[in-house]
Amino acid sequence: FTPHVDSEKEPYTIVIPPPNITGQLHMGHALDETLQDILIRWKRMSGYSTLWLPGTDHASIATEAKIVEAMRKEGIKKEDIGREAFLERAWAWKKQYGGRIVEQLKKLGSSCDWTRERFTMDEGCSKAVKEVFIKYYQEGLIYRGERIINWCPKCLTSISDAEVEYEDQAGLRYPLKDGSGYLELATTRPETLLGDTAVAVNPNDERYKDLVGKTLILPLVHREIPIVADDYVEMDFGTGVVKITPAHDPNDFEVGLRHNLEVINVMTDDAKIVDAYPKYAGMDRYEARKAIVEDLKTEGALVEIEDYNHNVGTCYRCHTVIEPMVSKQWFVKMEPLAKPAIESVEKGEIKFVPDRFTKNYLNWMRGSR
Repeated sequence: FTPHVDSEKEPYTIVIPPPNITGQLHMGHALDETLQDILIRWKRMSGYSTLWLPGTDHASIATEAKIVEAMRKEGIKKEDIGREAFLERAWAWKKQYGGRIVEQLKKLGSSCDWTRERFTMDEGCSKAVKEVFIKYYQEGLIYRGERIINWCPKCLTSISDAEVEYEDQAGLRYPLKDGSGYLELATTRPETLLGDTAVAVNPNDERYKDLVGKTLILPLVHREIPIVADDYVEMDFGTGVVKITPAHDPNDFEVGLRHNLEVINVMTDDAKIVDAYPKYAGMDRYEARKAIVEDLKTEGALVEIEDYNHNVGTCYRCHTVIEPMVSKQWFVKMEPLAKPAIESVEKGEIKFVPDRFTKNYLNWMRGSR
C-alpha cells in the first residue's frame, strides 16, 4: 500500500480523519474507515498512485480527562505528580491506546500506507501547526481579542456544546436612583448581578420610554447603572426589562459593545467569586447564588422565585455547567475563508446528498464568526 515516489501515475490521496486516542474505535469509526477503504482501493485498481495516510490524534483535553479519570482510580491527582510525570503518563497512554487503534484499523483490513503512520503531536506535525498559525497571523486571518466564550470551570477551557437543564428563575427589583420607583426583571443567574453594568429595555416599549437614560441603583453592590434602549430586548418576554452583564453573557456582551458599557468580570477561572466582593469572595458560583438570593430577600430586592425551563450549556467532556465569561482568546477570521467554500456549493461544483443539507451548510458557513 506504499506508493512509489517517482511514479508517473496520477496521484490520489486521503489523509485519514485521525481517531482520537481516548480509548478504542467504535462502530462509527468502522463505517468511516470502510468508506475510505472502498475509495482508495477503487482508485488504486483504476491506475492511480494512491496514498491513504494513517494517523491518530491527541484531542488534548478529552485525552487528559481520560488519563485523569484513570489516575483517580489509583487515588492520584494531576497536581500530586507534576507536569513532567503527567506528560510521561500521557505518552504511555498514547502508546497503549494509539497502538490499540492502529491494530484495530489493520484488523479491519484498512489499506493504509503503514510506513507513514503519524501522530498529531509528532515533531513534524507540531512544526507544521506553528508554521500555518504564524502564516495566518501575518495575513491577518488569526487575531487575538477579548470575547465572551463558553468556559468550563472544571476543564479550564472554552467549549461550544449546549444541553438543557432545569433552573429556578428569580424575580428582582432594581430601584431608580431618584427614588421614583423600581424596575422589575427576572434572572436565572442571580450571582452575575455583581457584574451588572446596565439594565436594558426595548426602544419601542411605551412602558419604559421615559426611563431610558435614567440611573438605577444595583442591589447589594449599590453601584449606579444606566437604563439603555436596545432592540435585543423582547418586549413581550417577562417584564421586558433585562439586566446586562457584559462579562458573563454573550448577548449582554454585544449590548455592552453597542452602548460602551463597562465589562466587569466577577468570577475566577474555576468559577469562584473574585476578591472585589469581600462578602462572597472565594464562594463557588452556586454557593454565591444562594447567599446572594438570601441577601436580596433581606434588602427587599427579591420579588419572587419560580421554576423555569432554561437552556444551560454544559461541558460535553465533564458535564460541568459552563460559565459564559469574557476571555482573551485566539480567533480565526471566517469570512474570507468561508467565501470560496460557499461559492463552490452555489456554483454546483460540490453537491450535498440529500440536497436539504445544502441549506444547513450555507447557513452554517454564513453564520460562522
